Amino acid sequence: MAISSDATTAPFLQNILRVPPHVTAMSHASSNYLYAGSGDGSVRIYRPPEIKVVKAIRGLGAEISSIACSKKKGSELGVWLACGRRILSFDIANPKMILSVVDASNTLDLAEDDEDLLNQIALDSNEKRLAFSTDSGTVGIVDLTTKKISRMKLQHNNICGSVAFIPDRPGEIVSGGYDSALLHFDLNQGTVLSRFDFAALPPSSGVSLSPPFVLAIDMSTTGILAAGTADGQLWLGAGGEKRPSAVSGKKKRSRKWEGLRGDLSFAFKIAEGPVVDLAFLNPTTLITCTLLGTITQHMISRAGDDSGTLTIETVWTTSAMGLAKVNAMAAYSGWITIGGFDKQGKGLVEMWRIEHEENPTDAPVAG
Repeated sequence: MAISSDATTAPFLQNILRVPPHVTAMSHASSNYLYAGSGDGSVRIYRPPEIKVVKAIRGLGAEISSIACSKKKGSELGVWLACGRRILSFDIANPKMILSVVDASNTLDLAEDDEDLLNQIALDSNEKRLAFSTDSGTVGIVDLTTKKISRMKLQHNNICGSVAFIPDRPGEIVSGGYDSALLHFDLNQGTVLSRFDFAALPPSSGVSLSPPFVLAIDMSTTGILAAGTADGQLWLGAGGEKRPSAVSGKKKRSRKWEGLRGDLSFAFKIAEGPVVDLAFLNPTTLITCTLLGTITQHMISRAGDDSGTLTIETVWTTSAMGLAKVNAMAAYSGWITIGGFDKQGKGLVEMWRIEHEENPTDAPVAG
């Protein structure tokens, strides 16, 4: 079931999955597998709406910080994991129910020293390159054919927590850091093409907010960049959007991607706390989730005048039922899943379903 832009009904809580360790990373595959990575170096794999674990990966030795699933036809059962200093790939078609390090198809150490840990990883559309980000602020690329590792010449001044490829531009990526900056890189040269620096919001009612650390980014298929910050901002960069030509009606690719242009960016205060994750469902529909579990669907549109201003409309908002803190979210094909830990410090995954029908009142609990 695909989520469409007319999904105006708030989702309902279908399942709650209890996981002993904290849930630290989530992702989904086109094969309808849901991956939940944990702080103890394990990954549990589900197939919603089923609540039982269909396969697991254990004993990887460090927290799972990011999961990148293959979307390529014929390799939908492949997955890359960021775990401590290393990335590992696994073939979920392996008949073993529980996989371990020895079952990894590839293992690569990407960190530059023992203290440098990996954060987000991302695959390009052809799945020939993998981008990575680290605690030291480094942004890099792995050529998955040759296994060559390249690092950008400039790095963030603090933790780099997020990275994304730009659609239709396989040689360019964007990264977000705890230095409150977005950087746009040329992968072939290793150089910065553009950047955007966030300014702190003024104190609200005398209360100082967190700095605008960039906690999450996502890119629409049309080239709009969305970023969530620690001070509750949703930022949209529209300068790189592919818009229909006035003559042909076809979406035209511009010579340069200018998604970080300040005069073509728009910031919205959507929460009092950190926006920890976000995801485009389609070019005009965006899901955001806060640290305390407020999930919101936003509709993105342009003003009716000639200004080109982006506006957002809250379609619905709902709150986590059992999670005390959210670490990660996966939004896809009829499902929104969030993971983190409950008030007792135990890991938890909530599966939310979007449908045009009356919400059920009870959600099964597995664990």
